[in-house]
Amino acid sequence: MNLRDPATPDSPIPVVRRLLTGEFDEGPEYETYRRRGTTDWLLVHTLDGGGRFADVGADPGTVTLVRPDTPHDYRTRGRRWHFLYAHFHPKPDWSPLLDWPEVAPGILQLRPAAPAAGRIAGHLRDAVRHQRSVLPQGEQLSANALEAALLWCDTQNPKAVRIDDRLLRVIELIDQDLKARLDLPKLARAVNLSVSRFAHLFREQLGVSPAQFVERRRLDAACRLLELTTRPIASVAAEVGYPDPLYFSTRFRHHTGQSPTAYRRA
Repeated sequence: MNLRDPATPDSPIPVVRRLLTGEFDEGPEYETYRRRGTTDWLLVHTLDGGGRFADVGADPGTVTLVRPDTPHDYRTRGRRWHFLYAHFHPKPDWSPLLDWPEVAPGILQLRPAAPAAGRIAGHLRDAVRHQRSVLPQGEQLSANALEAALLWCDTQNPKAVRIDDRLLRVIELIDQDLKARLDLPKLARAVNLSVSRFAHLFREQLGVSPAQFVERRRLDAACRLLELTTRPIASVAAEVGYPDPLYFSTRFRHHTGQSPTAYRRA
């Protein structure tokens, strides 16, 4: 990275306990310079206009990662730079999600396809919104939204195992309404595949059957509702697609090793 004159003053260094998120829409005068970088990771998703990380451009739709201790020298390129950002200290299990192509020393970048870029932006906006929340769970919700953004980035990473776009559409369909009927024929029809071809492709790429995937998604969502709300068990069950609370409790115990009531207490 080309650094500036040694006399150039450093920009303020943010204090990042776990993560710090936000959205900037800046003009041509915007610039940041930190000769030693920061101890956290920095993610920047350009929405409109353009930016520049030293000699690396940040066009609309690109997602840029800056490793810890990498000098920061970024600015608006042109008249406007509208972007979402996150400074964060990653969880240990996020490491595979940060292995992106390196376009300059310490600078990694992806160019997601338009649908994925929109989903990444949506999750980053959720991270910003949750961090501003007055809820005591706000920071955890923000971290979960950031993780979701990184997972969608991973679907576009040429260094990772790519998932068929049709399966990504099915995953999104599942997550949009867990209460819906999500049987194999319906999911196959949604992406214009035969039931047998869809089931084979799903298991081949995701390692589980569609039915197993749907159940995991539903029970993971139930765990979050039990952690973050005081809803009755029957209400939680119905919200994630189990009209029969007894059957829900049986499947939940199989999934977590605890009953819903014991899980909530723990």
